[in-house]
Order: sequence, then structure tokens, then C-alpha cells
Amino acid sequence: MADVNPYRPPASHVEDVSPRVSDGRNFVAAGRAVAAGQGWVWIARGWDLFKRQGGTWVLLVLLAGVIFIAASLVPLINWVAPSLLIPGLSAGVMLGCKALDDGDRLTVSHLFAGFQARGSALVMVGLAGFVMYLIAMIPVAIVMGGKFVAMMSGDPAAFADFGPGFLLAVLVTLAISVPVYMSLWFAPALVTLHDVAPLAALRQSFGACLKNIVPFLLYGVIFMALGIVAMIPLGLGLLVLMPVFFASVYASYRDIFFEG
Repeated sequence: MADVNPYRPPASHVEDVSPRVSDGRNFVAAGRAVAAGQGWVWIARGWDLFKRQGGTWVLLVLLAGVIFIAASLVPLINWVAPSLLIPGLSAGVMLGCKALDDGDRLTVSHLFAGFQARGSALVMVGLAGFVMYLIAMIPVAIVMGGKFVAMMSGDPAAFADFGPGFLLAVLVTLAISVPVYMSLWFAPALVTLHDVAPLAALRQSFGACLKNIVPFLLYGVIFMALGIVAMIPLGLGLLVLMPVFFASVYASYRDIFFEG
């Protein structure tokens, strides 16, 4: 029989304990499948986060719009700037949502907090997304030939001659783009809030979205309807709908990547 030291302090297997966030919920790295009705719940929770500081949310959206307009005016980088900016700004909004969720205040500085926390990793996410979007555009590029560059630069003449082949190429591009959106949906939150490496975050985001196709379909249909309504008063409704959208992304992340 082995000797037992009565003076030895009790030991516990801490490595077997799942990591928890401050509210006691377990983080699920691969994401989990949720009920179809959660698509509506995410929007409702997004609305709740918006109501807490509506004025600040509107200011954030306006500031983000100014940033994108300014970036679009810079020659050479205007076509890649959105892909590089969106993950960082989205990560900042996720940090702001977390602050609201924790009972703190949302501030304008949250918009840039993602770049301050994980700037290089978020730029990598943006670059990966840009490459994926380029791949998705290959069908349109093949059909349009030399007009493709003009189209990407926003030349109206490039859109003047639509044909069946172009429309088919656009549909194929949209279909290929869906996995890109899925990969980017949760990546900023995973990189910023959980220190997940960029490529791993893209994989985890895609897998989590794939598990929840049905709730995301419901979510998309509802948002399309809300978007039509938001456009009626000269598009002013977008000042509310856009913050609700970003807050609902956070709500979907909290719902899919945490349990307990």
C-alpha cells in the first residue's frame, strides 16, 4: 500500500475544468447549433443593446461611414481598404457590445479598440477576406474580360451592357461569396475577445455558421424586410438598423459560442 502524506495539501485537476467567462458561461471554441428561432432572438437582443445608448450608436455608424468614404478617395488602396478596415472596426464594435453586456458604457473610442488590441491579426483577417472575395469574383472577371477592371473602379460604362452571361456570372459569384461571409462573420470577435489566430478564427467562424444555417436564414429574411422598411424614410432608418445589425452579430456570437 502506498504511503499517504497526511500533511499534503489537497490537489485538484484544474486542467480538466472548462474555461469560463465572467458570467459563468462556457466558451465553445467550435460553436454550437442553436434553435431556428434564435435568428429572431439575435435581432431582438441587438435592439436591446442599441436602446441602451442609441445616440452613441448612431455616432459610431456616422463616424464609420466617414472613414469608409475617406478611404474610398485614396488612389490605389480604395479598392482594398474596405476589406482591411471592416474586421478591425467590427472588432471594436464587438468590444463595445461586450462593454454594454457587462454593464459598462459604449464609447466612440470602442470603434478603434479592435485595432489597438489585435491590429495585425485583424489586418490578416482582412487580407484573407480580400483574397477570398477576389476568388469569388473570378466568374465575373472571365465574362467581362477587360471591362472587369473598369467595373471594380466604379466606372458606370462598365455596367451598361448586361447580358445573360453576366447575370449568370453574378449569381455564381454571389453563391461563392456566401462561404466568405460565413468565414468572416465571427472572425473579428474570436480574434479580439479570445486571441484566436486569424486563419483559425476564419475556420471556426465558417464551421459555426454552417451548424446554424436555418437560424441564419430566418435572421437574413427578417433583416431584408427591416432593410426595406428602413429605406422608406429617405434611408434614415439605416441609422438605427445598422447599429442593430452589428449588435445582433455580437448577440449571435454570444449565443453560438457560449453555453451554460
